[in-house]
Amino acid sequence: MTLYLKYRPKNLDELDLTDVSDSLKKIMKSGNIPHAFLFAGPKGTGKTSAARILAKIINCEDLKNGIPCEKCQQCVSITKGNNLDVIEMDAASHRGIDDVRTLRDAVKLSPVRAKKKIYIIDEAHMLTTEASNALLKTLEEPPEHVVFILATTNPEKLIGTIKSRSTFIPFRKATDEEISRSLKRVVIGEKVKVKDEALTVIAKAADGAFRDAIKILDQLIAEEKELSEEFLQEFLFKNKSFDTDRFIELLAARDTKNLIIEIGKLGPSGVTTEIFLDSLMAKLRGELLATVGVGETKFKLSQPDLVQLIELFTEASAKITDSPIEELPLEIAIIRWSQTTNGGSSSARLEINSPVAKGATGHDNSRSETFIDRDLAHTEISNAHSQATTISGEGASDLLDKIGEINDEIWKNILSSVKPINASIEALLRSSRPISYDGKVLTLGVFYNFHKEQLEDTAHRRILEDVIAKVLNSPAKVICTIVEPPPKKIVEEAKAEPVLTEGKDADIIKAAKEIFGN
Repeated sequence: MTLYLKYRPKNLDELDLTDVSDSLKKIMKSGNIPHAFLFAGPKGTGKTSAARILAKIINCEDLKNGIPCEKCQQCVSITKGNNLDVIEMDAASHRGIDDVRTLRDAVKLSPVRAKKKIYIIDEAHMLTTEASNALLKTLEEPPEHVVFILATTNPEKLIGTIKSRSTFIPFRKATDEEISRSLKRVVIGEKVKVKDEALTVIAKAADGAFRDAIKILDQLIAEEKELSEEFLQEFLFKNKSFDTDRFIELLAARDTKNLIIEIGKLGPSGVTTEIFLDSLMAKLRGELLATVGVGETKFKLSQPDLVQLIELFTEASAKITDSPIEELPLEIAIIRWSQTTNGGSSSARLEINSPVAKGATGHDNSRSETFIDRDLAHTEISNAHSQATTISGEGASDLLDKIGEINDEIWKNILSSVKPINASIEALLRSSRPISYDGKVLTLGVFYNFHKEQLEDTAHRRILEDVIAKVLNSPAKVICTIVEPPPKKIVEEAKAEPVLTEGKDADIIKAAKEIFGN
């Protein structure tokens, strides 16, 4: 058994977040147990452990002073996870309305042996809107024999009506002192000799998560690593494979080869990709805050670069669990980042006296040249664009001479450039129209909310912005807003595809099938 499971808190006194422990003690002591709790806070802070403790307190057959006996059938079965009346549901994998309907039917049944049925719904924010609304009805009028405990790392994603009907218990990142206290309980139980200073080093590496701290300690003990403060500082923070400063310097230089080599060193050095990413993100966040005056910058990265890196690594972090190779999402993020390097197909030099540049400025500039960077998410864009109809210099000049309007010719060019890359995006764009363009931001009027959500998807938006930058010869951010659809009509041009179409468009139907499935 892993140390985290072996030393999981068994009662409220053992909960390491004292403010959470005190709140729950007061609620239990009052005797007025709410029908629904909402535990919200970062990962690894004890939300599920607290939920199981509450289940024991409510159903213990020999409760004394609010402390479960840990010996009765209810306590033992809850600890083992096989209690028939304590149901744990992972909303990440059971998030649909059918799952909630099944739950609603089961809620009506009386407990098998316990006093109350306890439903612990983990990652509750993953429930679909329909499922959340279905659950809401049960939360509003629950049977007397049922208690719901919702746990989430993203409470802001829950619908407001669910939050308003639950007793909110906030969990927070643990302090180094609280994590050290938790680790001390483990080392005493395992009879491991380690100084308090060394436990503090592990606590800092865990970044506020009890679970991560115990996992690090478990790994160190299993591998028989030295548990001195000096070794842990070197192993967790200064080890070459974990040198985040050097890694960020390589990012700034877009040194793809050495970045990949550094990632390859993580596993053999006993450093998980997850822990490395946590440390890296903390550094990048500090740099980002420094760009707005909070702290001092250390690396040669601009604010847009830092934002892009954080987005790429956040996306990579979310994919690690499901990846067949742990390092793969991080390696893909590095390669995508490296594609934004100056030179090649990912950027272009534009002479200021060219027709496009003159149109953008309205006059000749004394500077001989300017550089326009393009953050391309897919290298296929260059190839696809070369096959599409290219806009003439005069056409681009016409656009930029009267900024605020994108004519049909330019819009058609955008559509034809997108289609070879992602036909679904092009089909969605058919139910939208350009409203304004100020040289930096292109505002699209979208006719339907679902289409707006799909176009605002991070991957879709990145592709669209890359294509628009290619067509307009200038980086552009896309913003979508809902507008009234125009009167039903089909615009046809000889030897050209329609600019805008409404109704039963085959491409839109195809896009819907790709998104929802057949």
